[in-house]
Amino acid sequence: MDYQTPTPEPPGAKPVFVLVLTVLMPFGIGYYMSYLFRTVNAIISPQLVSDVGLTPSALGFMTAAYFITFAAVQLPLGIVLDKFGPRKVQAALLMVAAAGAALFAFGADAVTLIVGRGLIGLGVSACLMASLKANVLWFPKEKIPLVNGVIFAFGTIGALSTTVPLELLIQTVDWRTVFCWLTGASIVSGLLILFMVPERPQAIVETAPDQSAFSMQLADLKLVYASPYFWRLAFMVFLHNGVFLSYQALWAAPWLRDVAGLDRSGVADAMFMFNIGMFVGVLSIGLVAQRLQKLGVPTIVPAVAGIGLSLVVQVMFAAAWTDYPAVLCLLFGYFGSTSTLAYAVLNQKFPQKLTGRVNTAQNMLTFIAAFTTQWLVGIIIGLYPSPGDGLYSTDGHQMALTVLIIIELAGFIYFLWPRNTPDPPP
Repeated sequence: MDYQTPTPEPPGAKPVFVLVLTVLMPFGIGYYMSYLFRTVNAIISPQLVSDVGLTPSALGFMTAAYFITFAAVQLPLGIVLDKFGPRKVQAALLMVAAAGAALFAFGADAVTLIVGRGLIGLGVSACLMASLKANVLWFPKEKIPLVNGVIFAFGTIGALSTTVPLELLIQTVDWRTVFCWLTGASIVSGLLILFMVPERPQAIVETAPDQSAFSMQLADLKLVYASPYFWRLAFMVFLHNGVFLSYQALWAAPWLRDVAGLDRSGVADAMFMFNIGMFVGVLSIGLVAQRLQKLGVPTIVPAVAGIGLSLVVQVMFAAAWTDYPAVLCLLFGYFGSTSTLAYAVLNQKFPQKLTGRVNTAQNMLTFIAAFTTQWLVGIIIGLYPSPGDGLYSTDGHQMALTVLIIIELAGFIYFLWPRNTPDPPP
């Protein structure tokens, strides 16, 4: 097939402040919305359970519906992003998120909430991957770990918004009103991206599209999945991220209530510290990784160290260490965020034309793990009798965490296990 390639403006040619305002900020706001939607149920879950009547398993499945629709479109999303560019794709999908938020706002039963939550997951499925793709297109390669960290920071601000601010808000308005507002915010975010972000500087314009284009994209995707290094890294990262996202988006809040014995205000404060830890983590870890790179230390080193320390913190959760729950949440958020470096590692391992597919291939596995983990925790907790007053069993929480830690350790050991021969390049 013939391609016409325009003469692009090289990455970084525009002034930095222009790139920040026209690329980083709009995509960052989109990712803010994605994370806000992801974590909102952690605080409003008591109201959802009370108003609709949800078992622990149903609560876990409903919240996890976000992750499964998110994961389901990751592979075709990578192809679409590489073909049409991040601006158009993300702007269109944010309108789907708005429709899902509107449906969720008026949902009267579990099925409607599940469908609405699933549409939200579909609608924000491009927020991170489109942002990472835009960074690759516009910024110099050496800046990618830093600008990716800024995007992740926008996400943590979204998560922070669903802690103390949301707890204060729902004291005056109900969760349905909150989702009505989120509907409007999603529409505004999509319009900002559509009208503020310039066309990609390295776009490939097809003059004769045909079936071979899709075949070529699939062939490139096979190259990603054929890489032994991809699977070694992905197995460790998606298992860890699945657990991390499950607790940040939902189960940390019930643990703080049921095991640590905190009231609603205390839960919101501790979740605020959880997300502060993640916020500081994604910013500082990107800078640390960039500095270490200049010293010859691969980016994978701080990523692996952070995941290992995150596992230590999870063991403390499983052991019901409740003396300083806010500190525990802070550490979980900080060390758990280090796995975001895996995207930079993979981008450095593969050619630029594959970045969309590499990132989405990893992201798909992460969100499948998040869906499975979030639902699994609800199932395990539901096996233990409730102590009453809407609380869940402490033993149930501990057993769920123990099972997850064992699974994560398997992925961690698999990555570190010595190989007789080095991995071939992708």
